[in-house]
Amino acid sequence: MVENIFTLLMLIILQAVLGFDNLLYISLESKRAPAHKQKMVRSVGIGIAIALRIILLYVLVNVIQYFREPFLELDSELLSGAISVHSLIVFFGGAFILYTAVKEIFHLVYLEEHEGQEQRSQSTFKTIMMIVLMNLIFSFDSILSAMALSEVFWVMAAAIIISGGMMIWLADGVSKFLAKNRLYEVLGLFILFLVGVMLLSEGGHLAHLQLFGNHITPMSKTTFYFIIFILVVIDIVQGRYQKKLIANRTPSKNH
Repeated sequence: MVENIFTLLMLIILQAVLGFDNLLYISLESKRAPAHKQKMVRSVGIGIAIALRIILLYVLVNVIQYFREPFLELDSELLSGAISVHSLIVFFGGAFILYTAVKEIFHLVYLEEHEGQEQRSQSTFKTIMMIVLMNLIFSFDSILSAMALSEVFWVMAAAIIISGGMMIWLADGVSKFLAKNRLYEVLGLFILFLVGVMLLSEGGHLAHLQLFGNHITPMSKTTFYFIIFILVVIDIVQGRYQKKLIANRTPSKNH
């Protein structure tokens, strides 16, 4: 029992670390819903995703070998590899996140805020479904990591439920922070862009893909978090430098 409790604590920490990118996506995606429904959208979306995660956990425990078993072999000079269900889910999840990040960055650059406001009232159900779908895609790594640490189903299920509750609690705080500090939204979108690249590389690695004879290697979590750290530092330094420039220009204008 003591061993199971210790494993549960480890899994909760693991779920929290792996769930950072998921939390960021949820906070950005929920903005598409009407303002008075955004909190509900996040809670309902994460709640449904938690239930589906437990079902997915049960399925993976029993049929994990079929998800990893290749069903399509590619062998050409341009592209070769062995495609599995797991690799496809991760690959297309990464492609969709990459598309979402690029689209939102494009909207920010061209200031299409009013168009987004007009579409928000029609997107509540779609927003919930997107949160659920992407939550499931993000959950594959965390579930497989949990299965590597424990074979006890209730321990893994409890870690999913507790981490899901923490995600519901933190999502509101992250969303409010981004709403009050709109400049950090750009940083969040570029982090989401990195998540897409990481999942694409992971999907290619799981499928053992070779492009022009070169193996596709996955981006490590260490590299991912190091790049995030650098982006945050750059954003902080640039923000302070910009405030300093504005402060220096203000006296000269008055003069």
